[in-house]
Amino acid sequence: MSLTDILSPSDIAAALRDCQAPDSFSPKKFFQISGMSKKSSSQLKEIFRILDNDQSGFIEEDELKYFLQRFECGARVLTTSETKTFLAAADHDGDGKIGAEGICLFMYR
Repeated sequence: MSLTDILSPSDIAAALRDCQAPDSFSPKKFFQISGMSKKSSSQLKEIFRILDNDQSGFIEEDELKYFLQRFECGARVLTTSETKTFLAAADHDGDGKIGAEGICLFMYR
């Protein structure tokens, strides 16, 4: 399964266009434009599984900086400040990594 099996390619493209400039990435806005915010909890968990590059069950800071590239290989890398802001917002238990539940909690708050 790929992200385009769950999300519209045109929505993904629009979300990536919106955050092309460094330090312009907003997770909430990206999730809205890409259509992720309209997905069910089970669909979000499947998206998370695809985004979890090393299949550890978590997205760590090193993986998070390549978040946009999981949607399109030519996309930019998140800046350090974007990565830290995203991690702080979605890391619901403060362990320095984001689990599938953390993404769901972040999405629905």
